[in-house]
Amino acid sequence: MAMSRILPILAAVLMSVIGLAGNRAFAGDPMAGKAKVEAACQVCHGLDGRATAPMAANLSGQQKEYLVAQLEAYRADKRRHEQMNIIAKMLSDDDIENVAEWYSSIKITIEMPN
Repeated sequence: MAMSRILPILAAVLMSVIGLAGNRAFAGDPMAGKAKVEAACQVCHGLDGRATAPMAANLSGQQKEYLVAQLEAYRADKRRHEQMNIIAKMLSDDDIENVAEWYSSIKITIEMPN
């Protein structure tokens, strides 16, 4: 097959893959995420993403892609934490997207020390 025929096909495949990856970053529903946070996350991470437990992470304002990756890693036992592995296994892909959308949409301010 001539290179002039292969390049458009490769470009189309690449654009499809990029498009699918790009859509995922915007797929979450923050209000559905809030409901899931109220049911499963707020005891340790707070509804506002400020941890209420000493060894829990603050999640407000965290990047969505990072939150999705970590929740997926907990769910797949690639990242280990006794409670998080159990909770993450109860989350669907949509739940993970929505929770990540909720926490990443919370605005935070940073104050540097004097």
